[in-house]
Amino acid sequence: MKNKVALLNQSSYIKVMIQKTEQSSTGTSFHSVTIKTTLGRLRAAFGDPQWENNDGQDKTNIDYCLETSDGDVFTVYDWKNYRPIGEDEVLDFHIGAYTNHIAFQAKQEMHKMGLFVG
Repeated sequence: MKNKVALLNQSSYIKVMIQKTEQSSTGTSFHSVTIKTTLGRLRAAFGDPQWENNDGQDKTNIDYCLETSDGDVFTVYDWKNYRPIGEDEVLDFHIGAYTNHIAFQAKQEMHKMGLFVG
């Protein structure tokens, strides 16, 4: 089941559509692009993550596999917190993608959706 989020950017009237995907994220990597947000905001926008083990025992506690409005796959995940993370805790979540361009596009679309905290 895919969760879709569509918002209208008030300033430019561009429809933004990010959704969960079943496409493989194998080969995506971190390109030094992050988004400051909370697990609660991610969960409200996309539902539960595809992978979640929020006990601090692994390098990641949560992992979303999403696609941009262009259909490009990217991931959003916490990295090396080594502790459980709270729903309202503000963190720099990593964005993994096939290219730097896709990672920045994903970040821009999430900003337009209001996921950025800062």
